[in-house]
This record gives sequence, structure tokens and C-alpha cells, in this order.
Amino acid sequence: MVVQLCPGSNALDLSDACVRASLGAIVPAALVLALCLFSISCIPAFARPLTNAIAFPFRSFLTLREAEALDSQGEKTGDVVVDKTVPLWRTVLLSFVALVQALVWSAAGAYIIITNKTYTWTGIAQLLIAATWICAASCKPVFWPKPTIHFDLFALFMLHFVFGIILLGGALYEHEVFGVPLPPKLSFLGLISNLLATLVVLTVVGNMPFELPSDRIKKEDIYVKHSPEDYATMWEWITFSWVYPLITRGSNMTMGEDDVWKLSPTQQSRPVFIKFSTIIRSSLLRRLWAANSQDLLLDFFLTYVSVIFTYASPFFLKRILDTIGLPDAENRSQAYIYAFLAFLCTLLKAEADVQHLWFGRRAATRMRVELMAAIYDKALKRQDYSGIIDKDKAKEAADKKAGIKPVENPNADDPKAGADVGKIVNLMAVDANRIAMMVSGAYFIYGGPFEIIIATTFLYNLLGISAFAGFIVLLAGWPLNSFVTKRSIRIQKGVSASRDKRMAVLNELISAVKFIKFFAWEDRWIQRTMDAREVEMNWMVKARINSVLFTLIWSSAPILVSLISFFTFVYQGNELTVPVAFTSIALFSMIRQPLGIIPAWIVQILQTGVALKRIETYLEEDEVDEQVSSIKKDRAPYVDGEDETLSIENGFFKWNEVPEKPEESSKGKGKNLTPTGSTDETATVVDSDSIRSPTEDHRFELKDITIQFPEGELSVITGPTASGKTALLMALLGEMTTISGKLTISKNTSRIDENGLMHSISYAAQTPWLRHQSIKDNILFGQPCDEERYNDVVECCALRPDLDMLEDGDDTEIGSRGVSLSGGQKARVALARAVYARTKYVLLDDPLSAVDSHTARFLYERLFRGPLMANRTVILVTHHVELVLPGTYYLVRMLDGRIDTKGTVKDLRAQGVLDHIAQDSTAEVKEEEAVAATETPIEAQEGNAEADIAVESNKKPRKLIKDEHREAGGVKWSIYNAYLKASSYWTWFMLGILIACSQSLGVIEKLWVREWGQAYGDGAETTPYIMASSAFTESEALMNGYVPYYDLQHYSNSYFHVNTSGFSLTALPDAHEHPLFYVGVYALIGFATATVSVLSTAIQYNGALKASRSIFRKLLTGVVCATMRWHDVTPAGRMLNRFGKDIETIDTNLASSLSAVNSSLATFAAAIITVVFFFPIFLIPAVVIGFFYRMLALGYLKTGRDLRRMESNSRSPIFSGFGELLEGIVTVRAFSAERRFLDDLHDKIDVTTKMWYNFWMTNRWLLLNFDALGGLAVLATTLLALSSYVTPGTAGLCITSAMAFTTSVYWACRFWTALELDLNSVERVVEYLDLPQEPPAIIESSRPPAYWPSSSTKEGLLTVEDLVIKYAPELPPVLHNVSFTLNAKERIGLLGRTGSGKSTLAMSILRFVDPVSGRILIDGIDISTIGVHDLRSRLTFIPQDATLFSGTLRDNLDPFNEHEDSECLDVLYRVQMLSQSAYQSQHNSRTPSRASTPDDLASSAASTAVTDVESTKTTITLDTQVSAGGTNFSQGQRQLIAMARALIRRSSIIVLDEATSSIDFDTDAKIQATIREEFTDSLLLTVAHRLRTVIDYDRLIVLDKGEIAEFDTPLNLIQKEDGIFRTMCLKSGTYAELEAAAKAKAERDAMKARA
Repeated sequence: MVVQLCPGSNALDLSDACVRASLGAIVPAALVLALCLFSISCIPAFARPLTNAIAFPFRSFLTLREAEALDSQGEKTGDVVVDKTVPLWRTVLLSFVALVQALVWSAAGAYIIITNKTYTWTGIAQLLIAATWICAASCKPVFWPKPTIHFDLFALFMLHFVFGIILLGGALYEHEVFGVPLPPKLSFLGLISNLLATLVVLTVVGNMPFELPSDRIKKEDIYVKHSPEDYATMWEWITFSWVYPLITRGSNMTMGEDDVWKLSPTQQSRPVFIKFSTIIRSSLLRRLWAANSQDLLLDFFLTYVSVIFTYASPFFLKRILDTIGLPDAENRSQAYIYAFLAFLCTLLKAEADVQHLWFGRRAATRMRVELMAAIYDKALKRQDYSGIIDKDKAKEAADKKAGIKPVENPNADDPKAGADVGKIVNLMAVDANRIAMMVSGAYFIYGGPFEIIIATTFLYNLLGISAFAGFIVLLAGWPLNSFVTKRSIRIQKGVSASRDKRMAVLNELISAVKFIKFFAWEDRWIQRTMDAREVEMNWMVKARINSVLFTLIWSSAPILVSLISFFTFVYQGNELTVPVAFTSIALFSMIRQPLGIIPAWIVQILQTGVALKRIETYLEEDEVDEQVSSIKKDRAPYVDGEDETLSIENGFFKWNEVPEKPEESSKGKGKNLTPTGSTDETATVVDSDSIRSPTEDHRFELKDITIQFPEGELSVITGPTASGKTALLMALLGEMTTISGKLTISKNTSRIDENGLMHSISYAAQTPWLRHQSIKDNILFGQPCDEERYNDVVECCALRPDLDMLEDGDDTEIGSRGVSLSGGQKARVALARAVYARTKYVLLDDPLSAVDSHTARFLYERLFRGPLMANRTVILVTHHVELVLPGTYYLVRMLDGRIDTKGTVKDLRAQGVLDHIAQDSTAEVKEEEAVAATETPIEAQEGNAEADIAVESNKKPRKLIKDEHREAGGVKWSIYNAYLKASSYWTWFMLGILIACSQSLGVIEKLWVREWGQAYGDGAETTPYIMASSAFTESEALMNGYVPYYDLQHYSNSYFHVNTSGFSLTALPDAHEHPLFYVGVYALIGFATATVSVLSTAIQYNGALKASRSIFRKLLTGVVCATMRWHDVTPAGRMLNRFGKDIETIDTNLASSLSAVNSSLATFAAAIITVVFFFPIFLIPAVVIGFFYRMLALGYLKTGRDLRRMESNSRSPIFSGFGELLEGIVTVRAFSAERRFLDDLHDKIDVTTKMWYNFWMTNRWLLLNFDALGGLAVLATTLLALSSYVTPGTAGLCITSAMAFTTSVYWACRFWTALELDLNSVERVVEYLDLPQEPPAIIESSRPPAYWPSSSTKEGLLTVEDLVIKYAPELPPVLHNVSFTLNAKERIGLLGRTGSGKSTLAMSILRFVDPVSGRILIDGIDISTIGVHDLRSRLTFIPQDATLFSGTLRDNLDPFNEHEDSECLDVLYRVQMLSQSAYQSQHNSRTPSRASTPDDLASSAASTAVTDVESTKTTITLDTQVSAGGTNFSQGQRQLIAMARALIRRSSIIVLDEATSSIDFDTDAKIQATIREEFTDSLLLTVAHRLRTVIDYDRLIVLDKGEIAEFDTPLNLIQKEDGIFRTMCLKSGTYAELEAAAKAKAERDAMKARA
């Protein structure tokens, strides 16, 4: 008995029955054996590290259960429970079928072995099959049952199924073709039933889900709220049908956010980020690899599978065409088999594509989430650098001044630490996205080389060694290519850096737009932005030129390669026959695509490297200490017995700076970086890169600080402006760099003392930081709402009257940065937030300065001495020492960064130091008649919100900020038109012509090849060459905007060069003798095609740049000139999103999308025409298939459009929220609220990611279905061609044109969607092009004379007649019939309660609101008849919050360079920004302009340490750099600079919204003196908050409820019984002093009159 496998036959020859039977047994048995071996996990100890290292990358990064557990940490719901019961019927069915199979196969095998003793192998094979059924199939479901899918069983059944088909099919084939009799009936029946039984178990196993939903998820929610992808079955997964419910939903309605199901927990931001942050590796790249290796490796392997199938279907096609010509039955039936195999390969390729793209997309999604969350998480922990100056800019400015030429620095745009807001937002928006896109498209890189290898092997078989001759071209062109590549990286850095700079300018412009309008500086700012944009455009032009070069190189390279190969082939004496020529041309064009993509991808990889480096640099920036950041503390172990105080020992602090790189400082670069002092919550350094000796400057530092604040008491910090009060608070909060000393912060929110207070801090910054939420949410700040406490807080912070006035009460929405509230209201809301939190330590930075005197007294009595502050350690920075002294326990006085005096009030009083501290502030307090404090009028400006007073009650609060608008349905024609027009119609006309040329060249090429074939004259039928399967990869790359746009039709249309009887040209030379003639003409056609392609790229780029320029300019002007009201209700993030992402899309993707659509439509048309011309019968299947195509495409288009639009809209909140967080990071950290912000971000990221991810899933679904339909179309054509006995030439033509038809449909559809998505950006921008605009800036026909308004006017300079003002037509008027006349040079105070209309009146003089009736005359001209620019540039308005811009101090004072340096220095000196000595030293170095003001002014101010202060004051020069927003100056200094700005303008009318709130009384007294001395030639109208300011003015206007209540001199008003003004004075607590001042003023006036 000999066991011998099939004798005399090849192991893979399936035509042999014995081989079929053997393989059917051996392969499944081998699988079972392998599974058994793998399940025994006894790896020897020495090999374990190695196996672990190999297995590690293949482990799943985050399983579903792990993700659910991580995600539930927030909810604390206990473990994740999953119901794991296995349905009994399934176990029974599987075991039963497997047992029957095993029994039948065993019986058959035993029978054969017994009956046929000579040849037992067949029997053994059948016993092997039986064994596989027993082992895996019947044991597995019984002994290891599980409710989820058995992958091993699925694989085994699949094999059995395939071999079942082969066994049965082989028998039928032999019977049909060779007449071999069928097997005996019983065996035949056995084969059929085997196939059916296998199919049954395969279906059952394939319908088991991957995972079961846990108890957290309701089953019925799976296709609605939760993504089904985790719970899909094998069949749903293979067909991707789990996406279909989403597509039906999208086709039937316009989807909203809740209509899209949530992401799988394994891709949600929170679990992914928590897991990612546990990975520690040496670089960011390695961390990303560790987190995504499994997906990337699977992507990698499946790409290769896909490439193999790509080349398999042309291989079968060639076989089909070879067999068509032969008449016998064997070949004919083989052709049918090949046709089905080709179809199968198409399906398998589509499947491999879908799967590898899914893994790649999952890796990309996770990376994007990981990076975005890591950037945000870092922002919560990094040091606050918000006021840092760009050192390079400062150096540039200094060099320019010194006359040094700027040097081109190749590393200028390298990533640097100390990123500003704009850049950090860019890291999140652009760089993280670029890395994700790179990963999702990475398969080009590994697929390309593999394709080249396959094609080169084929070529070598055809052409021999000469195939490689052509590749010399590639080697020769390599240096040129690498030059272009290197250049593109430099350009990429340039583009990124210049985009960052443009965004920084825009950020500054948008945040200060109100201020820019006050001063009529719009033109200058538009110019400044356009300059930044111009730099960016220049980089973009360079990038475009580079792309054109790329196109040139890579469209001509393949032509040269094939030419040279043919030349060498012919010169070696070979005959270039038609099959050789055509097949090699086909192969060359197949190589061309990967060759073209590889260099583009090298660039891509390098650019991604740049992005990665930028993010890594940022993630490595310095972080704050563990005791400061609650996130770091969460992650650090808790030590018992932590100090329970707030104290500093021997502290030495400086503002955060970006650490200098050591090699730079050694070049002496660090010598002149001299920061100036600053006291503001976000303050940092100034590089006053002054070109004077460094000894005059010194860094602002806090030195020798030792202090411990007494527990549970009120401590006060005071001191002159810029003495370091805020800095001390920042040091206590841990926000300054500690050089030496010990800082103790007791922050632990989980510890609660006996008074129910948490051991943590609450903080109110000097510039109140409010979030874009309702007032109530701002006060609660995420703490649970305790009604009683909340009402007490509102009451004690004097917010009740304000809330009563607001229509929506505490539900009123505050715009971003609190725009809808006045300065005083903002300060009190921030104060209420600090008080509401149950914290032990309360740090308040000057909250009293923004409110008026009686509110300050109210706050002191009700809040600071009330129950809300009992047992809390309160540290208050204030200038109002005399007010709070009676309740103060401990006092600190700062002076130039040192503690001047400290101690308990009792001790200080005993030492007698107290008197002069209090006296610094003001004269002694006289308690006059105290009026009950219940009806306290609260000073503040009424914002627009108060104007919206309406009567309905209990309705939903009005939203100040409307939800972002989202278009529905298709993109309107007007949008297309807007873009076509912007890029000029000519561009598209030319492109149309070029596309037509390029298509005709394709046809000419085919005709020429046919001529060439006929010229051989031996009637040889040409075989069509292998055609590349769909143009899939090329266009996929194009979709992602990676490959420079080559024309696509090369891939999709140059398939068939076929001989069909046709026109004969005039006599052509004999092809045998002059083959090179034909090659030459072919080359010419090729080069013509390349030229057309380069031309069209160039034209399209030119059009795109034109469009970018004009659209950006229109958008910018539209936004800057929009009305103030519009700016109040539109969050900055929304505008920045337009200027950032949308403009970037228009810059980079749009034109290529548009031309890709055009060319794919052209290809489609060409394919249709060809098919109709040569093979009309194909129209029958084409119509049917076309119907399905349309159905699928429409579903995809509608759903994809909605998803992409929602993705754009859901991106805005992430960035606006991120910008908001960066501005208020100090406050967030002080409150230990970081964790809540991070959770909020996770939710926002999940919303935007779910749109993005599901969009790509619908795309994959479309790809799979289209590929299947395409395969079906080709199969139908092939069968038609086979049945109707056509010539091989025509058959080839039919099949290839069917392929061209299907691919062009797919791409037309994909590109159309891409185009609609890109146009979505145009749509969003166009929406901003017709915003409500302000009145025209200049009305040429009525411009005021140059001297207008003139101070020498005798009659009234400013006359208001019957003014009525409404904020909107439907709202009640804010001012009713107001009339008054003011004369030149008068000083007028404007007083009134909140909401009385003070600010509205001031604003209407600047024409921010136009009157409904009545008019305002300035110097005889009605202001509504002249342009707003003319009006505002002649008046000066000084708002409450002074805004400075980045640049030098000089740029801030005099942006248009209209004044001399000496004048600028002069005004700085006059507003006390420069000390006498500094003024003189600088003044002497510049030309003197006029005599300086009397010295006695400066010296009159009482100051105990004049000399000391003078010597240590940080020097400020005109070249001092100002950071964006002026954050490197203290609040007080900023207001002084704003005053200086007004002084230098010398307007005849100055409107001052009292801006002296953040200045110590000392400086305030000087400023008031300055105002008196300096503004003598102007009419001064002050909106007053402090009575002391206006008591010596000429006349006072008191407004009440929008009408003038009182208008007279201060003395008359203060003596008027029951007058509003008199009541205010009485309540202020300084009545006697005020009355004395008013009398003194009246006496002075009387003397003047007598004189």
C-alpha cells in the first residue's frame, strides 16, 4: 500500500482531478494544524522578549472594552457589563452540520481506502477533510462557545467553500469540454450538498457580530445614536453595508448634528487621549507609532494585496484576448473562466482597498484626536507667554534703525518655542490635520515601489536589457528633482510661517476692531493685513512655480523613458513588433503613475516632518509647577501633610520668557534683550531693543519677597502704578518664573475644611476674563448651582440692579470677551465668580477700580465685611486703601518689585507708617449723611444688551450670538459664479480649450498607434495591452491635494490601442525599415500632451492666485467695515475660521478640484463617444448600470455634503474656545478648572471628528460599490464580446472602453463632491461679503474743510437737537429728544446711572449709531452728511479699555508717522510715562521741538520715595516693543499710553470714557492735572465714573432714562435739593470734599471773569 500524491502532474495544475482533491484536503488541514500550534502558548523563556517585540506592534492599541472603561471614568458607573449568553440554536446548528460533514467524509474516505488498496491517497485526503470538520468545527462551538465571531472558523469554512466550488466546478468543466463522464450520482450529490452545507455554516458564522454592546448602550440605539461599526457582523463588514443607514438618512433629509451617530468609543477623544498620554517615548513620532502601529501595519500589508490584484485582472484580460481568436471549445470555455476570475480579482481588489483604507483612516482619525487633545492639554499646563515679543522682529526694527541690511536667514521660519495664540490655533487646525492626511494617504509610499518592481519585471521579459536604458533618464533627472524637492520644503516652511504671521495680524485686528474704528484707522490696518497677505502670496507663487516644474519633470519623464528604451531596443537589431510596442507602452504608462507620486510624496513626507517638528517644539515648552496645575497634580501622587498656607520665602521672580538657545546667546544676542516691568494678569516681557547702554535698563523682577498671608483675614496689597502688585499675585499663583526661593500654594480641591471651603484658590483678574456664555454660567463657572448662595453673591456684588435691567436677567448671553457688558459689569461678574466658588483663598486684582465710588463702598460693606468672605483668606490689590482700611488685617505696600512695607494694620499704625500709605491715596474720609445703600445706582456703561428691553416675560433668553449659519442642499450657481468671476472667466475659457486639446491628443495617439500597427502590413491583429485598473490611487492622491495636478486622462483613457478598420493615411514608410519614424511621431504626440498638461496647470494656478487675492481683499474690507453691532454678535473664532481654514481651501485646493471635475467629465464624455461609436450594443448594460451609479452617487453626494458642512461648522467652536482659553489660562488654572475645560474639548473634538470620519466611511462605501459595479460592467461586456464571436481587436476595445467608462464615472462623482466641499468654503466666505456695512468712509461730494472742527468757533461747537436713538428699528428708543449745546474749550462731565444712555450718547457723536430723528451738528456741519472716516479722524475718543497693538511704542502713538519723535517723547513725558531724567536724556539725543511743561507738575505729587523710584523706573523709549494687546505693559501704563495717543492728535473735540480706573490715585491726580493743562484747546466731554474727576468741570450733564435730567455747573447741582447729582455726592461718602472743590472752581471762574 503506497501513499503517493498525484503522480505525473504539477502541484498547482487544477485541471487534474487528483490535484484538486489533494489541495482541498491539505490546505484546510494545514490551517487547522497551524491554529492548534498557535493556541499552545508555550514559548521558551529565551525567545519570549523577541516574540513580544515582534508581536507588540500588532497589538490593538485600545480595545472597545478598555475604551468604554476609560470613557466612563467621568461617570463612575462601575464596571462595563456585557451580556455574553450564546444562542443555543447556533451552537446546535454548527455542531450538527460539522458532525454530519465529518461522518460523510470519513465514510467516503474509509470506503475508498478499503476498495482501492493500490492507490489510497484519495481516501486519506477525504479523512483529512473529515478531521478538519471534527477538530475545528464541531469542538469549537461546543467547548469554547462565544457570542461574537470565531475568525478561525470563518477562515476554515471559507477555504472549504472555495475548494467545494473547485471540486464541483472541475467535474462539470471536464464533462463539458473534454467529455469526461460525471462522477457517480452519489458522489456528485455529495459534492453539491457539501457546497450547500458549507455555505450554510459560512453564513451563520459570518452573521456573528464582532463585539456585543455593553449595558451602557441600548440595542435599539445602535444604528441611531451609536456607530454600528463595532457591532457589525462579518458580512456587514465585508460589504460595508453598516454605513448604508446613514446614507439613506442623508438622502431623505438635511441632517443635523444629532442625526449622525457617535464615533466608536475606540476613536473617541477622551479614551484615546488618556491611553495616548500613558505612552512615553523619546520623540513624538515614536509615541504616535506606538499608538497606531497595528493600523499602520495592516494598512501596509493590505496595500500590497491590493496591488497584486490590480495587476491580476489585466493578466486575465490578456489571456481572454489570446484565447478569443482560437476556435476550439477548450479555449472558449477557458475564456469564460478567465472572465469570472477577472471579475473576482476586481472584487477582491476593491475589498482590499476598502479594508486598508479603513485602517489607514482609523489611524489618521486617532492621530488627529491625539494631537489636538495633546496640544490643548499642553496649553493648560504650559507657562503663560501671552505678552512675549517676537525677538526677531525687535531685532529687525533695531537693525533697520541702525541702517543694517537684513540678512536672508535660511532658518528664519524654523519652529520656535513661545508660540502665540494664532500659532497654537494653527498647530491644531493645520499641522495636526496635515499629519492625519499624510497617514491616511501613506499607502502611496509603500504601494509605489512595489508597482514599479512588478512593471519592471514585465518590461524586462518584453524588451530585455534595453528596458533599463530608459531608467537612465530618471537617474540623470534625479539631481534636478531633488533640487525642486528641497526647494519645496523651504517654501512650505515659508508658507506656514507667513500664514502664522498673517493670522496673528488678523487676530489682533479682529480683537481690537472697535478701537480701530474709534480712531478711523481701518485703512492702515487693512493695509497692514494685506502686506502680511502679500508675503504669504509671494510664497504661494513660489510654491506654484515649483509645482509647475514638478509637473514638467514628471509628465515628460515617462515619454523620454519609453523613447530611449525603444531606441536601444531597435539599435540592438530587434524588431519592434506591435505586441511588444503596445504592451511596453502600457507598462511604461503604468510605471509613470507611481514614479510621479513618489517625489510628490517625498515632499509630502518632508512637509509633514515640518508640521511634526512644530508640534513637538510646542509640546516641549516649559510647564508650570505641579502645585499650580491641577491636571499635573491629578497625575502626581498626593502627599499627606501638605503645607496649608499661601506663602513665599525669599522669592525672586521674573516674567516667563522663552528660554534662549545657548548657541545664540553666545553670539552676544542676549545682551540687549531688556524686558520692561509690567503688572497685568497676562504680562510678560518687552524687548526694548534700545540702542543705548544696557545699564539704564533693567528687567522687571520681584526681589527678596518673603511673605505669609494670615489665614482667614483680609490682606490688602497697594502701591503706585507699575510697582508689581499684579506681579505679586501672579507669583502667588505660580505664573511667574521662580529664580530662587520657595513658593507654597495649598491647592487640593478634594480637601475641605470645617467651614465647607475647598483648599483652593479663586481669582479675579484685573482685565476680567469672561467666557462666551450666560452671566449665570460665568458666575457658576462649572460649580453646582446653590440658589441661595448664588442670590447672595449676586446681591453682594451689586449685580442685582444690572440683572433687573437686562431683559433676560442672568440668562443674558455675554459675547466673547464680555462685549455686551460695560467695564464695571465685567469686573463685578468676574468678582462674583471668584466669590461664588467655595474656596479658601480669594485673590482679587483691583476689582474696585472699575466701579464708581458708591458701588465700591457698597462692595466693601456688603461683600468684604459680609458673611460670604468670612473665614476666607482674601488678598485684595487696590488703590482704595482708605476705603478698605477699617476692615483690613494685613497690609503690603509694593514699590518697584520689592515689598516696601508689610505687617498687620495694628502694628503699622503703631509705627506710624500707616498714615502716609493711606495719605498717598487720598485726604481723610468724612462720613457725611449715610444714605441707605439699597438703591445704589451702579456706574457702568449700558451695553447694547440693555437696549433690548422688551416686556414679554418668561420667554427663552434672546441669543446675543446666533448659531453659525449652515447652507442646505446643493451649492448654488451664484457661488460657482462668484469663484469663476474672481479667477476671471478667461482662465476657465483657456482651460476648457486645453482640456479639449488634451482629450483630442488622446484620440490622435490611439489612431496613430493603429496606423503603426497596420504599417507592418502583415495583417497582424494587435493585442490591446494590459490596462491599469482604475485610476484609483492617482486620483485619490489628487483628492487629498497631494499630487500636483497632472492630467488624469492618461490613466483612465489611454487604454486601448486597437486595430479597427479605419482611415488610411497617405503612404507612410515601411515599419520594418523605419521603426523609429513611428516611435518619433508617437513621442511628439506624447510631448504635446505634456506641454498641454503643463500649460493647463500654469493657467489654473494663475487663475487661483487671482481669485485668492480678490476674495481675501473683499472679505477683509467687508469684515473691517461691518457695523459695530455685527461685531458684537459675531464671535472672533467664527471670523478667524473664515480667514484661516476657508481662505486656505480657496488658496490651495479649489482650482485643482474644479479642473479635476472638468477633466474627469471630459474623459467620461470621450469614453461614452468611443463606446457608442464602436460598440453600440454595450449601451444596454450601460443604462442599467448607469441607473445604479446615479442612485449611489446621489446618496453619497447629499450625505457627504451635509457631513462636510457640519464638520466645518463644528470646527469653529474648538478654535474660538481654544483662543478664549489661552487668553484666560491664568484664571482657569487658578480655579483648578483645567480638567473641566479638557472634558469640554473632548466633546467638541468628538463632534467634529464624527463628521469627518463618517464622511470618509460613506466615501469607502461608494468606492466598494462603484468598484463592484465597474467589475460587473466589464464582466457584462466581456461576456457580450465572447458570445457574439467578434474579432479580438473589437473585443479588446469594448472591454477597455467599458473600464474607462466606469472609472471616469467614479472619479467624476468623487471630484464633484470634493468640489462641492471646497465650494462650501467659498460659500462661507461669500456669506461674509455682504455684511451690514457702516456708512461710507468718505463722501467726496461733501468733505469738511481742513480746519474743521475749529476751536475758535464762537457759537456752539457741538450742538445736539432733538436726538432720538434706537439700536434696532423694533426696539424702544434709548435716548429721547436730547438737546444741548456745548461751546469750544469747555470741559463737560456726563453722568448718570447704568442704562441712562451715557455711552450711547458718546457713541452717537462718533456715529456708531445713526439717529432715528434729530441731528448732531459739529461746528455747523450735520455729521450724518459727511463720511465716517472724516468724522472720526477729526475727533478723539478715549475708551475705557485701552488697546495697544504689536509694534513699537512709536507705532502706537503715531501710526501714520505724522509727528516728529520729539513730539512723541513730549506727550509720553506729559502723561507721566517718562520720568524727568529719562525724558531729558532721550530728548537731548533727538531734536528738541518745544519747551517742556513746567517741572513743578511732576514734583507736586506727594511721593515718599521719589528718588528711589526715579532711579529704578524701567526705561521706556519710542522703540520699546509692544506685544499684541499691549500685554507687556500694566493696565495703568496702557491707559497712560492711550492718553498720550489722544494728546498727540490735538483734536478740537475729545470724548473720554473715563479711562482712569486702573491707575493709582497718585498718577490719577497727575493725569487729571495733565488733562486740565493739556486739553485746554479742546472741548472735553468725559463719561465719568468718579465724581472727583468731574467736580471741577465747567458744566455737568446728568442723564436719566435716556433724557437730560440736569445740566448746570457743579456748584449749582451739588446745592440743588433732591437733585440726582446731590444724592450721588452724598452717597459717595466724600461730600464735604466734593463741595469744597466745586466752590473752589466757582471762585476761580469768578476771578477769571473779573480779570
